[in-house]
Amino acid sequence: MKRTFYMALGLALASFPTFAKKDKTTDSTSTGKMIMSGYLDTYYFHNFNNPASGTNLGVSGYERAFEKNAGQFNLGLVQTKFAYSTNKTEAVIDLTFGPNADWGNYGNVPLIGSPIYGASAAGVSVFGGVNIKQAYFTWKATSKLSFTAGQFGTHIGYEVIDAPVNYNYSLSNLFNNGPFYHQGLKGTYAISDKASLMLGVVNNWDALYDNNKFKSGIAQLYFSPVKNWNVYLNYIGGMEENLPITSSGTKDTRKATHLFDITTGYQVTEKLYFGLNAAYGFKTKNVNATDTTKFDKNLGWGGVALYSNYKFSEVFGLGARAEYFDNTNGIRFLKDSRGNGIDVTSLTLTPNFTVGDGHILLKPEFRLDIYKKLKADAGEDVDVIQQFEKGSDGKTTNMLPTLGLAAIYKF
Repeated sequence: MKRTFYMALGLALASFPTFAKKDKTTDSTSTGKMIMSGYLDTYYFHNFNNPASGTNLGVSGYERAFEKNAGQFNLGLVQTKFAYSTNKTEAVIDLTFGPNADWGNYGNVPLIGSPIYGASAAGVSVFGGVNIKQAYFTWKATSKLSFTAGQFGTHIGYEVIDAPVNYNYSLSNLFNNGPFYHQGLKGTYAISDKASLMLGVVNNWDALYDNNKFKSGIAQLYFSPVKNWNVYLNYIGGMEENLPITSSGTKDTRKATHLFDITTGYQVTEKLYFGLNAAYGFKTKNVNATDTTKFDKNLGWGGVALYSNYKFSEVFGLGARAEYFDNTNGIRFLKDSRGNGIDVTSLTLTPNFTVGDGHILLKPEFRLDIYKKLKADAGEDVDVIQQFEKGSDGKTTNMLPTLGLAAIYKF
């Protein structure tokens, strides 16, 4: 298994023969610089419900994005990122390995056995394959205008997939129910040093490859109203559910999907920071198969998350997140034991310790997820229809309290 891993990494490195730094006497506009970075993370979480399954998941399987296992040590994600840049261009290849790389999926088939794609899909004991997290290049056409093509991380949302970047270790429901990445083309124009506009077109947004002839449009407006306050207004939308022709020979309904998102952060002082992420998405159902301009009632989902962190010293800080996510229409992934949509309130508290000359991040974390408590129908037991296992006697609960520690090494 190790041999396969290193062979894959070697192939990736071998793909950079032209990325060697040029002689310093070369014209400054063509001189390039190569940077390698990455991280790896591991975690242990205790689930106070003590579920027999040993997981932090509930009936839908989407209650946590990545930290899915409880009561055991887990490898999260291993990243190796290469970036080569000149004055006019940049190329990025971002490779990931491990269980979180498989759960993130990225739409690429791993090179070696994987718990997601292989026979052991129920477990996570098999070391995951290599996935392309990002692979894109950028051309800086002018000092204000640039174009990017390839596979790149989404512009939607406050949090990212990379553990060292987020203050909290566990990921929000807004992240878990939004897009992770896109493949396509986008252009960014710097209106000023305090504002920019990005527009683009991508294949899809819950899968890497397109499922029909249509494309999705993406957009982002960035502006900074005052010093230390950044605002991002984001959008993605398109006809991404082109359903097949029915047995009667008529075309079935088609749905357009739209998502509006705002992400903002304000560095109040050198030590105190506040952030916010709010999103609303909806699908529209075509009521006339021959007229794509007519749609019926929108079916939506959305949520809001508030963030705050305080830096007590160079070594220690404390961060908190409070989030509400509403999927009662059942459009996204979170569902209850009856298969219906559900809403959830989540509270997360994460101390941060930075040691090892800034290379090691230690993140103890307490998180509590509170789901709507279902009422029992006739003949049902209210204690066995809730979101999560509780113990090993078949009882359930609507709450998920966990306490754990994540350790991250970045380079």
